Amino acid sequence: MAVSTLARPIAARPSTWFVWAGMTAFAVFLLGIIIAVVVDSFGRQWFDTWLPEGLTTDRYVEAWDRFSLGEVVGVTVGVAALVVVISVLVGVPAAYVLARRDFPGKRAVMLLFLLPVLMPPITYGIPLATVMYSFGLGRTLTAVVLVNLVPSVPFVILTMTPFIEQINPAIESAARMCGARTRQVFTRVLAPLLVPGILAAAILVLVRTVGLFELTFLVSGPGSDTLVVAIYRGMTSAGGGEARQLISAMSVIYTATMLVMLVVALRFVNPTQLVAQVKETRDD
Repeated sequence: MAVSTLARPIAARPSTWFVWAGMTAFAVFLLGIIIAVVVDSFGRQWFDTWLPEGLTTDRYVEAWDRFSLGEVVGVTVGVAALVVVISVLVGVPAAYVLARRDFPGKRAVMLLFLLPVLMPPITYGIPLATVMYSFGLGRTLTAVVLVNLVPSVPFVILTMTPFIEQINPAIESAARMCGARTRQVFTRVLAPLLVPGILAAAILVLVRTVGLFELTFLVSGPGSDTLVVAIYRGMTSAGGGEARQLISAMSVIYTATMLVMLVVALRFVNPTQLVAQVKETRDD
């Protein structure tokens, strides 16, 4: 019986082969684009040949100096860090209230928080930019941080609310029975349990902020551009007359930055372990 089972030919459904073919084609195209951009960033001249005439790192040095990428990267990291910190400080307490309290209009509030996450950023970005320029905040770091908080705070709230709901409320009741105040319950009892969820939400907000183009572009300017906006301005400056290799070098720097963040997220935040830890906490 075992021999006949092993000898049986392996056949897959046509739909399975179609899915694998589509995934393979997508992977090949994506890998081809990435390789082309990376090779172009190191190339001296590349027109009608399979490979550039020579390889050099001068394009990275030139792009770093011409577009002040040191300052741009610093602005990007600073804006992302501020948005993450403020989003967590505002979003986690708000998520706790939504998870533990029932009040009239709760569903409407949840829907209100859901809108900036679901709607295209440009739909509310233009009115936001108008308000920022009306108050004299246009082209400033303050405006960049504020507009990025609009989708980030609701994102943290929507991420943390179900996480908090899965934590057994009996833990908080036991702490209060032992004499702990509300602040002590939140900082000493709940905070350690919320660390995995906070870390996951913070990393996702970080990646989202670094890659958010529309809102940042509408209110940023010299000295407040993030890396993704600087790439767009480099592409369109001088009527698109900048050397293609410079833009490719900037794109590689941006892609490497996002890749590092993704690796960190997958290294320290495992969704399976996150859910398992919450369930264990609720069972206890």
